Amino acid sequence: MTRAVTRAGTRTRVLVLGGTGEARELAARLTADGVPVVSSLAGRVSRPALPEGDVRVGGFGGVDGLATYLGDETVTHVVDATHPFADRISANAAAACALAGVPVVRLQRPGWTRHPLASSFSWVDSVDAAREAADGFVRPFVTTGRQQLQSFSSWDDRFVLVRVVEPPGWDVPASWEVRQARGPFGLDDELDLMRSRRVDVLLTKDSGGALTEPKLRAAHRLGMEVVVVRRPPVPDGLEVVETVDEAHTWLDS
Repeated sequence: MTRAVTRAGTRTRVLVLGGTGEARELAARLTADGVPVVSSLAGRVSRPALPEGDVRVGGFGGVDGLATYLGDETVTHVVDATHPFADRISANAAAACALAGVPVVRLQRPGWTRHPLASSFSWVDSVDAAREAADGFVRPFVTTGRQQLQSFSSWDDRFVLVRVVEPPGWDVPASWEVRQARGPFGLDDELDLMRSRRVDVLLTKDSGGALTEPKLRAAHRLGMEVVVVRRPPVPDGLEVVETVDEAHTWLDS
């Protein structure tokens, strides 16, 4: 159980950044421990799964705004549990915590670089590079998220299967099929989808975790090329833990 009071005698108050499953699980555990927790969501999803405890939605106004918030709200610890590709938020959090003198840890689920099939994937450094790597295929399956979906707008000459949580927000080419869905996705469902749409390449980001991992195994089983965008680097000096248990232990240390 995490202490409600720090060793210095200050009442523990935790800010959890992010709407990931790990963020929600940590918020639930802290709430059960009686530790005040505020979860901060970016507000990019229209109907997010809300964590337990207090919730705030929207940005802080950059590094200075977040540092001010930490002081005003007497936050004692920050857990950055944002998406592995939310690199700007992570950088701002690290800088703001350094400015405010508040300890911070990055809770980031293990990536797919350690996946048993990782050596068979084509690894690239950006969504644009993923498009270039898959340009020779004729029926791509794009699962890199909606924010950079327009990077594929030149693919108006082919069928493109797109899966997103939120609608794209722009008029996609008529040859595309957009499926709005949220994981988890089972292996059999992924196999059925890929077979029925006759896709020949999968494009994804190294989000890690188990919720969307079956698509990797499904694509491999069907002999498809898999193109994976590498994660951005974690800010220098930022401590990283990979599980909610490790984050919970960090808060108690």
